[in-house]
Amino acid sequence: MTRNPFFERSTLPYELPPFGEIEEEHYVPTFERGMAEQLGEIGGITGVAEEATFENTVVALERSGALLARVAAVFFNISSSDSTAGTDAIEARMSPRLAAHRDAIHLDPALFARIESLYRRRDELGLDPEQRRLVEQYHLRFVRAGAGLDTQGQARLRELNTEIAAATTEFGQNNVAARNAATVVLDNADELAGLSPTAVAAAAENARSMDRAGAWALRLQNVSNQPVLADLADRDVRRRVMAASLERGFTEDIDNGRLAVRIAALRAERAALLGYPDHASYAVADQTARTPEAVEEMLARLVPPAVANAKREAAELADAMPAEDGELRSWDWQYWSQRVRAERFSVDAEALRPYFELERVLRDGVFFAAEQVYGITLRERDDLVGYHPEVRIFEVFDADGSALGLFLGDFFARPSKHGGAWMNELVSQSRLLGKRPVVVNNLNIAKPPAGEPALLTWDNVRTLFHEFGHALHGLFSDVQYPFFAGTEVPRDCVEFPSQVNEVWMARPEILANYARHIDTGEPMPAELVERMAAAERFGEGFRTVEYLGAALLDWSWHRVSGAESLAGADAATFEEAALREAGLALAAIPPRYRTGYFAHVFAGGYAAGYYSYIWSEVLDADTVDWFEDGAASIREKGTAFRRALLSRGGSVDPLEAFASFRGRAPDLEPLLARRGLLA
Repeated sequence: MTRNPFFERSTLPYELPPFGEIEEEHYVPTFERGMAEQLGEIGGITGVAEEATFENTVVALERSGALLARVAAVFFNISSSDSTAGTDAIEARMSPRLAAHRDAIHLDPALFARIESLYRRRDELGLDPEQRRLVEQYHLRFVRAGAGLDTQGQARLRELNTEIAAATTEFGQNNVAARNAATVVLDNADELAGLSPTAVAAAAENARSMDRAGAWALRLQNVSNQPVLADLADRDVRRRVMAASLERGFTEDIDNGRLAVRIAALRAERAALLGYPDHASYAVADQTARTPEAVEEMLARLVPPAVANAKREAAELADAMPAEDGELRSWDWQYWSQRVRAERFSVDAEALRPYFELERVLRDGVFFAAEQVYGITLRERDDLVGYHPEVRIFEVFDADGSALGLFLGDFFARPSKHGGAWMNELVSQSRLLGKRPVVVNNLNIAKPPAGEPALLTWDNVRTLFHEFGHALHGLFSDVQYPFFAGTEVPRDCVEFPSQVNEVWMARPEILANYARHIDTGEPMPAELVERMAAAERFGEGFRTVEYLGAALLDWSWHRVSGAESLAGADAATFEEAALREAGLALAAIPPRYRTGYFAHVFAGGYAAGYYSYIWSEVLDADTVDWFEDGAASIREKGTAFRRALLSRGGSVDPLEAFASFRGRAPDLEPLLARRGLLA
């Protein structure tokens, strides 16, 4: 084997991983050595004869596992953004072992005894607020990981964690395979009617990559309602696309429904073992929501007005459809929404694309907004190498010119990439470890044919701003301990900063800077901007119902009490019953994710946590009101928001941080107004 670049700390700027040297053969040996090294470091902590102190226990824990952290950050980014058969095999092999490794630490009685001792004496140790919170959070983590169970309970917990890790890894890999297998291939050019020339060319390129030259391939995104449904004029083609989308993960070849039942049952058993009535109760206990009742109260308040809005929208769409088409179907909704918007607001979504060229949106929109609000600037580093030829690397500078970190952008879809969009931290900031942040945004924008510009939809623009909000959360991190770095906050607040960042996309001075026609350079006309804003409000009922369907589906899977409750369950039947009980069984609006491809929940960290998007939006909508109240300049507000919340990571309670700049607890009314849900 070649020299393993993971075995030494990177000498590249900001400790950027040396991607040009990393080979697949390096991962397994590094994982193995990294786990062994960390267990040795834990042994060094528990082997100390002296009484536990903050330094010899908690700080030592924070310093442990450096090699394992290096390889995990790189590998799990690669496995989701540029997977191969080799990385899939490594992930399937290592995920259960990593789960067992975490258990070996959390269930070490000698280590827990030291943490318990510090927790009991925390008032006597002279700790500063961040140190005290760190002790409390470590204690909470170990207790929630089963440190207080007896020997038999811990043995079963280890088995459950290993099984869950293996099953969720399999679900995620299945999801990529199912999405690729569900690609809709068309052989007749007439079936592409309604698509732009750019979209047609991209579909032809997709087909060529599948060895289907002369055909056209429509690749699916990891959502139920495929964006292409808004443009396809052929109703039967739309039906085929929707069917392919909704049936993913429910086939004989790839049965993620069966896996979802198993994962939910395992999680239910684990929750019971840890003393909780169900996994949802376990999941929210350390979140800002605190109780499942708090989540259910909020969601219940949103469902009736959202459904009422959606039914009004459905009636309008049905009126616009030809009588011979009959009933409005799920595959009709986006197409006729587009036409109603175009007629009522004179907004043609396809005609907007030339105003949203990727490079301009990125530099003159996303980066420009960050400069206006926070004073930062970004400069591309062509001398640095990413993990894929399409990855771009930017150095980030603060308002005073000092260096902050690196931002990597991986914007285009490819068969080897998971669906959706996300942010990862390749290096997490920590003053203790002397590290500055390196963060990456992954998106799934359709790649244009060679030599042509990438023209975005308005939704693509929103995703760029949203994910860069996560990146800012990582880049602005200024904490002592890695436990709290960047986005290491409660799951139901992690979307808060990213959703706030979306507001800048439509702010007049920002929009005017980037929304310029690709051919003429002319800015988007002001009256078109106004019509676009009005058009966006149309369809809020659909978007809210679609989201709530997914959130309550996730919630239903994880409110199951006891694994035996799912014995012999069928995923599709369970799903149908859950949506009906929630009042969201609208055939024309499938949930944003069905069970078979709900990767957030069954292959990611959002189990009983998908509610967090709208929970975070309560904070987001209230914060946007604060930004725009005119009491201070946007730059002054940005500085205050960064200081109070973005830089603090998990070192403070997010609701306390919110109150520190807002002056009170969050209010639900701004969210209801934004989504058109006020009476």
